[in-house]
Amino acid sequence: MIHFAWPWLFFCLPLPWLVRRFAPAANTVEQAALKVPFLDDFSIAEAQNIASSSKPWLLWLASVAWCLLVLAAMRPQWLGEPIEQGISGRDLMLAVDLSGSMEERDFIVAKRRVDRLTATKQVAGEFIERRVGDRIGLILFGSNAYLQTPLTFDRKTVQTLLNEAFITLAGESTAIGDAIGLAVKRLKDQQAESRVLILLTDGANTAGKVTPIKAAELAAQYQLKIYTIGIGADEMIIRSFFGSQKVNPSRDLDEKTLTAIAEKTGGQYFRARDTDELQQIYQLLDELEPVEKDKQFFRPRSELFYWPLAFALMLAGIISIMRLRWAG
Repeated sequence: MIHFAWPWLFFCLPLPWLVRRFAPAANTVEQAALKVPFLDDFSIAEAQNIASSSKPWLLWLASVAWCLLVLAAMRPQWLGEPIEQGISGRDLMLAVDLSGSMEERDFIVAKRRVDRLTATKQVAGEFIERRVGDRIGLILFGSNAYLQTPLTFDRKTVQTLLNEAFITLAGESTAIGDAIGLAVKRLKDQQAESRVLILLTDGANTAGKVTPIKAAELAAQYQLKIYTIGIGADEMIIRSFFGSQKVNPSRDLDEKTLTAIAEKTGGQYFRARDTDELQQIYQLLDELEPVEKDKQFFRPRSELFYWPLAFALMLAGIISIMRLRWAG
């Protein structure tokens, strides 16, 4: 159906007639002139007679242009069929570690070795795409924690901003406590029935003003459930001039603290040693039961005002060209 965003502008339709009817007429000053009977005078008089005879047609053309202009100003829109929006009632915040250790290339994606952040982007991006009905926010942290995306239903924007993040964007160190504190600050006043923080890191808390345990206790007070994910392989083969050597690239991962954070808030700690495990963790997180709310509907709108506006401008151009021709 057609809908007008500003229907009250319809009352502007008789405005030109009101101005012509009640506005005082312009004073015309008659000046004496000496007429010389040359042949050019006859052509000028003939053009004036044609213009005079065409004035009613010109007036109708101008009236149609004015009606189209008013119609465009009323902003006509085409409303589509109502579409149901599923709203879960959950506010879900992702906190992703961007510290220097995330550049360790111990993950394999599409048969090629990539760094931890690249693997996180791929798996977390798919997870975000599936979270229909959740409001999702994004926190990036390193030496400091920053809110990259506030809570929003626009999952595409969250994915884009996550993909644009790069290692050391927030500093070299790891401020886990500050990331949790920032999430608490952004979620504590929300009216959602369920508040969830998914925190992904590959190290231990080495920066920030708040300790992770203290931040977790604060999160528990505001019913913020935290799921922690420790990322990184347990062993990795490094080849050098002296031969191959087996090392543990996740030796700095503080699993004890991450487990304590999850337990204090009613969440769970997960360990992701490769891409498959990381994928399984996010699929498990998908099983969080949503809190049902009243269904909401929206109707897609398509703007139509540019059609009457274009025709009005076209008629105005025709009127201007004709008047210039008659004046010439």
